[in-house]
Amino acid sequence: MNYWLTVGLRLVVVPLTCVTVELNALAVNAQTAFYKPVPITSGKAITDKLTDKDLPTGQGGFARDYVLQLKEGDQLSIDLTSENFDSIVALIGSDGSTVAENDDGPDGSTNSLLFTRITKTGTYFIRVRAFGELAGGNFKLKVTQLKPL
Repeated sequence: MNYWLTVGLRLVVVPLTCVTVELNALAVNAQTAFYKPVPITSGKAITDKLTDKDLPTGQGGFARDYVLQLKEGDQLSIDLTSENFDSIVALIGSDGSTVAENDDGPDGSTNSLLFTRITKTGTYFIRVRAFGELAGGNFKLKVTQLKPL
């Protein structure tokens, strides 16, 4: 399919695929400027706040991402607590796939506790979000690298 463009008195035919590629490149640049996950390391607790300035989830709520490097065989616990919202924590691979997710912890609270073993070395993202349409509030996130028995 072609896109017709009149320039002065000349008629220029531009393949539509060229126009589409350029628009896609612009969209990627816009997303990159907006998305900046926060680096996190194992063993340190982070106190932060989930707000309406974070990533929209499409379900009325918001999410915040943290990034870390993990190695094959790493075993982790990811502990997310909040007095302000029902928390959900997810571990996401660099390809965007969900590796593991937890809504409510084993203690019956609305906090989240996730245990997982890494099968592939690479970059991973920890996504903190509120269940449902809650905007968020204060939370504490701790990643702990577990030692094998």
